[in-house]
Amino acid sequence: MSRFTLRTAAVSVALLWGSVSLPSWAADTPAAPAYTTKDLNEQLVLATLWMQASGEFKALSYQAFNLAKLRLDMYLAGHPGGKKVAVIVDADETVLDNSAYEAWLVGKDFGYSSKTWDKWMEAAEAKAMPGAVAFLNYVKKRGGEVFYVTNRKEVGKAGTIKNMKALGFPFVDDAHLMLRTDSSNKEPRRQQIAADYDVALLMGDNLNDFSAAFDTKTLEEGDAAVESNKAKFGAEFIVLPNPTYGDWEGKVYNNNWGASPAEKDQMRKAHLHPWQPAE
Repeated sequence: MSRFTLRTAAVSVALLWGSVSLPSWAADTPAAPAYTTKDLNEQLVLATLWMQASGEFKALSYQAFNLAKLRLDMYLAGHPGGKKVAVIVDADETVLDNSAYEAWLVGKDFGYSSKTWDKWMEAAEAKAMPGAVAFLNYVKKRGGEVFYVTNRKEVGKAGTIKNMKALGFPFVDDAHLMLRTDSSNKEPRRQQIAADYDVALLMGDNLNDFSAAFDTKTLEEGDAAVESNKAKFGAEFIVLPNPTYGDWEGKVYNNNWGASPAEKDQMRKAHLHPWQPAE
């Protein structure tokens, strides 16, 4: 038996018999280190690496925009005229790839904050999602218009415009770049567009990018909303791949974003459904 095992046994016996004091060597044993945000950020590694390195991520993005082109052509073929046609897209992780920001958080003892996100937007270094620029310019070529309904705030407007124009996106102007103002709810902005345009498609990485029907509070409610609207995916709604963040994560935490890193780690793992091999 090792000295560590003997010491552990001695402490256990003392506690069992009601001893009120521990030997000095037990009292001096350092506590396990606290679970920090730096530890939690390590969980970003594989998802972020997949976005930046895998061919599969690029393939899924191209697939989404190839499908969008087919659906737009079908929509225009049956469009009766009258109103102009619009395509509504989210910005982040839909047409703009911010995986470099997520990669930067790895190794840091802090998570996302408006302070660092504002600097990222100002840097104007996001890349285009594969296929995004070509598709949105195709919308313009076919006579449609593109609206960017994003929850980026006014503080990031100049950097966002600089970034998107440099990448070659069309319709990057005040009328078509619809930033977050008083609310993160995108439904009023979508309704504003729909008042003057026939909306052919909505594209996003988050369910709330599509409809107020997805304004849910729990994972179970979100699943039910997807089931109720399943016929619209690939037809009216096209989802882009984003495994790094989203409203779904808040639901994992019961919408308590202020939980500690250790609590978040526990809640993430509690939602896993592991295999149970037979004994």
